[in-house]
Amino acid sequence: MGNPAPTTPSEPPPPSTTAAPKHRSFGLLDSIPSSARSLLAAARRSPVTTLVAAFFLLALFMYGEDVRTIAELSIDDYLYPDAELYNVSGLPPLVLPPPTCDLSHGRWVFDNTSVPAYREKDCTFLTQQVTCLKNGRPDDTWQYWRWQPSNCSLPTFDARRFMEAMRGKRMMFVGDSLNRNQWESLVCLVQPILSKGRKKVVKRGSLRVFHAKEYRATLEFYWAPFLVESNSDNPNFHSIDTRIIRPERIEGHAKYWRGVDYLIFNTYIWWMNTADMKVRRPNSRYWSEHDEVPRIEAYGRVFKTWSDWLEENIDPARTSVLFMTISPLHISPDKWGNPNGIKCVNETLPYMNDTAPLDLNHDMRMYDLVANVAKSMKRVPVTVIDITKMSDSRKDAHTGLYTFQQGKLLTPKQKAQPEKFADCIHWCLPGVPDVWNQILYTRILSKYSQSSPPPSLSLPLPPQ
Repeated sequence: MGNPAPTTPSEPPPPSTTAAPKHRSFGLLDSIPSSARSLLAAARRSPVTTLVAAFFLLALFMYGEDVRTIAELSIDDYLYPDAELYNVSGLPPLVLPPPTCDLSHGRWVFDNTSVPAYREKDCTFLTQQVTCLKNGRPDDTWQYWRWQPSNCSLPTFDARRFMEAMRGKRMMFVGDSLNRNQWESLVCLVQPILSKGRKKVVKRGSLRVFHAKEYRATLEFYWAPFLVESNSDNPNFHSIDTRIIRPERIEGHAKYWRGVDYLIFNTYIWWMNTADMKVRRPNSRYWSEHDEVPRIEAYGRVFKTWSDWLEENIDPARTSVLFMTISPLHISPDKWGNPNGIKCVNETLPYMNDTAPLDLNHDMRMYDLVANVAKSMKRVPVTVIDITKMSDSRKDAHTGLYTFQQGKLLTPKQKAQPEKFADCIHWCLPGVPDVWNQILYTRILSKYSQSSPPPSLSLPLPPQ
């Protein structure tokens, strides 16, 4: 398809110099959501609603933005009905791959008919980090590749089927910006079926929560790049050269994971700066009080803490736990036969040599450690979703020079230094993370089709 013309964010209108009308009031009432105003209008007709409105205004005054968000969601539930149950029984049967089929082995097939599943310009929830076309990428062929497993087929992502399985539930991605990359992909896959005004993203601290109000469901992302506590836990300011972890401390993050129906974890790329990890000493008062231990030893300690927490705190009858394996970075073009290349810059096609798989120097000890921990779980099953081999081939699909850093689009001067500024870690969207979510969809629908629980009638709000 042709490339859409680059667009730029519209400029905010200049401040008005016209005097405000005499009788217009500013302040609290101006910040009330439209749904709350509906409640206030109803208050004129009902004493009970008047009392509710008075309580709401008092709470709004005392607690500000938190209450405004909660109230808006709650009032929407009062004013608008849930989405009708999707008549899955009237659809052709969903053909799921057998559990024995290895979805991680296969090939990329060019397909400009069925993919991408959505268009970048149609998903307003995408962050500028991943909107490669808007950011000036001149080609778009990375979007037109479908993953074909060797011995079975992946079902097409059906947003209505998926949201029916998610009705009344919470899903949370926990980890680093690659899990956020996948979360954004999933939001874009489901949002077209949701009514305008009944979907929104709320950001609070380390949480980003996409509310699908008609389904009383949330898709969430929680920033925890090492899973355990670290000095890099601030979701906005975490570009720290000296990264220090507390491998036996997890509760500061894990308290937000309780009550979630689907937990999807990852952690890898933040470990790869150095061969040794800095570990804060037990009972120390400052981050400067740390030791250095081999990376794999620290990784093992983290997963001991993580798996122990799951076994002690997760109800496997309610919560499903999944883990995404290594998402590759493509910084060594000599590996795929382009010795004069610079990282992933100007790569427009996948690596297609099936007889000589790419060796991108992953630390496979960490891959194996995760697999072994998952196998050793006694009470809480952990499903490992292997995205590594399939993603290894996609040297063409990273954001590269068409991304934002520190909140700004790369400048021409920065683009002239691709060895320093090209991002060959994160993925353009639509793109590779859509396939990860297709596999996630397959795993969840397989479980859902076996249990087919009645839809939940209530959904607790995510922790505020």
